[in-house]
Amino acid sequence: MHAMQYEITLPADYDMGIIRERVAARGHLMDAFPGLGIKAYLMRERGEDSPVNQYAPLYLWTAPEGMNTFLRGSGFQGIVQDFGRPDVQHWAGLSYGEGPASAALPHSATRLRSPVPPSAPPAEAIDAALEESRRLAKTSGAVATALAVDPRHWELLHFTLWDHPAPQEAGDRYEVLHLSRPERDQLGEGRQW
Repeated sequence: MHAMQYEITLPADYDMGIIRERVAARGHLMDAFPGLGIKAYLMRERGEDSPVNQYAPLYLWTAPEGMNTFLRGSGFQGIVQDFGRPDVQHWAGLSYGEGPASAALPHSATRLRSPVPPSAPPAEAIDAALEESRRLAKTSGAVATALAVDPRHWELLHFTLWDHPAPQEAGDRYEVLHLSRPERDQLGEGRQW
């Protein structure tokens, strides 16, 4: 599994209805994309638990070939054409788990990025993060949760989809506008090694 996200931060007075319409018109185009486990079309609005207006889709890929095909293809080129080329963050997958609400469509998502301190042994930090990921996967209302690591910057990523409003303490909170999940069943439950 590979996690990937780009963030498009928009002006404070931007009409976020434009993003909603964009996803409503185009979101289905990823519903059968090869190599894609999940694409969560995420948005957050300034003043509603967010300091910014932002469109920030997050992807869980089953293999790097799907991610590479997407980045070269027309879908990503449409983002580049309309908003400029965003930085694409990516993380190596560590674990994936379905939650008690796995059959539900998610309404919200949380993303928590946390650095691994230079003094912390990476294996210990990852083991602790895995325990937290397992706990999140068992939480009432959790649809699915993923844990990934960026070993270049030693950053851990916790990403969770929820069937209700996201918990306040869980990191950055997003509204889920659409969920594409063509190969969700191929993400593999549990740790990824």
